[in-house]
Amino acid sequence: MFRYIVIILYLALITNVKASNKEKIIENLKGIKNLDFKFEQNINGNIENGNCTIKYPKKIFCEYARSNNKILVSNGKSLVVKTITSYYRYPLEKTPLNFILDKNFLISKINNSKERIVDGSLINYTIIEKDIEINIFFNKKTFDLIGWQNTDVYQNFNITFISSIRKNRVITNDIFKLPSQN
Repeated sequence: MFRYIVIILYLALITNVKASNKEKIIENLKGIKNLDFKFEQNINGNIENGNCTIKYPKKIFCEYARSNNKILVSNGKSLVVKTITSYYRYPLEKTPLNFILDKNFLISKINNSKERIVDGSLINYTIIEKDIEINIFFNKKTFDLIGWQNTDVYQNFNITFISSIRKNRVITNDIFKLPSQN
């Protein structure tokens, strides 16, 4: 009998630890209005980096570090990727960023997902929505979003790591205006 009580207590403790991680991640997300960070992105082995600002819901501005003046901007409805020589505009709803940039969507999916601990330091949730699979990663100590992986609109495998995260800074909405095609 004592053995069963110990097993039940052990299982309850494990369940509470996982629920605690999930609750802390959700509380952290709820408190974030915006964040800026450095990123490193690996798309099929091509590595780029730069800085981004996210404003919830669904707005992002990223400047890439390379000399081609690449930027990525979403105003909440459209997503533009612009370089010196190219300009691409997509409906945001057709991209994985539509889900990643919607913290209420993330919270609801995390709340109903099973967590997985990766390398003892990352918490991962797999989200599948409209045939799009996104793996979201959080730091196990700070409960901050630290990256994601998904397949983009061109079926390229995309891994994004974020660092130097700063939350709830004063930002101007002007950065989320879509650039012109010139």
